[in-house]
Amino acid sequence: MRPRLERIRRRLASRSAAVPRVALGLAVGLAAGASTPAPARGQDGAALYEAGCQSCHGADGTGATQDKVAFDDPLPDFSDCRFASREPDQDWIAVAHSGGPARGFSETMPAFGEAFDGEQLAAIVRHLRSFCHDPTWPAGELNLPRPLVTEKAYPEDEAVWTTGVSTESPGAVVNEIVYEKRFGRRSQIEVKLPFGFAESPTGRLDADGTPETDWGAALGDVEVGLKHALAYGDRSIFSVATELMLPTGDVERGFGADALRVEPFAAFGQILPGDGFLHLQGGVELSTDTDAAAHEAFWRGAVGRTFTSGEFGRAWSPMIELLGATELEEGSELEWDLVPQMQVSLSTRQHVMLDIGVRVPLTRTAARPTELVVYLLWDWFDGGLFDGW
Repeated sequence: MRPRLERIRRRLASRSAAVPRVALGLAVGLAAGASTPAPARGQDGAALYEAGCQSCHGADGTGATQDKVAFDDPLPDFSDCRFASREPDQDWIAVAHSGGPARGFSETMPAFGEAFDGEQLAAIVRHLRSFCHDPTWPAGELNLPRPLVTEKAYPEDEAVWTTGVSTESPGAVVNEIVYEKRFGRRSQIEVKLPFGFAESPTGRLDADGTPETDWGAALGDVEVGLKHALAYGDRSIFSVATELMLPTGDVERGFGADALRVEPFAAFGQILPGDGFLHLQGGVELSTDTDAAAHEAFWRGAVGRTFTSGEFGRAWSPMIELLGATELEEGSELEWDLVPQMQVSLSTRQHVMLDIGVRVPLTRTAARPTELVVYLLWDWFDGGLFDGW
């Protein structure tokens, strides 16, 4: 191991004219690791951490003091559960293996892929997890890829812009901006702002006798919600939530309903073998005025799998959703939709994601058009929208 660390140190020294303080700090950290004989394969994570990481990150994971590391970039505090519990182990292993730039962070964090193998890096990450002394925070592995429609069980800090475009006449472009903020260990608040453009009849006929239509902008029913994770383990998470839907929409253009509604639901997430995952959601929508909006029950599910470009590259998550709903009135028909889709990470940090899919009605196809649906997701806790690219 000592020759490999020496090669890393020489490469860093060659950049010292451009970034002297960073190079000095890395040299200090690497020299500390190089002064210890190579840890044997299979050694425990604590010993590996002490040999290669402790000089910069500290014995307790809070980070060494500025005078010891000699560079300006702040060090992460691995004892802060609010920070340390959010990301999956694979992201931390990627940074340890390939350096900070592997996830859009500073090159102050060097690459240790030549010093430690995959099993040793995994052991170090397990040790890092122990610095958070509160085990009641859900693990980042449970933050599974988000489907287009089905709600996740994991509490998040995200902003999501979803757009649905009708592929048939009359036309409609429906947007929804969602802001989600996590608080405490297991809870989340959210606000949804729907708006868009719709084609509607004017009541006039053109010269050929065809009904005229025009396009107009409209606001939908604003929603506020609360979600709480009731139970979770290593591979699954279960949450309950309630959303309040305010009658702010333009009913004439088909945006919203002229009634206050409340929507309690439950959500479940499951990690499947082979990087697969499953989401389930079920609930009811209860209306204060059933003449304006009927009570409704709904159930949704999504299954998918994540692939990566290379060992630590771009993430691709093909998914398929099955959506069901029915009004809680005698004689109401079941509605079923199928939504094949693909989510892909855009930023190197993987905190900006794109998902594109098609919502295809399986029942009542004459009354319900096929829609092209896309969202842009920003996990704002991981950095600014334009950071980490």
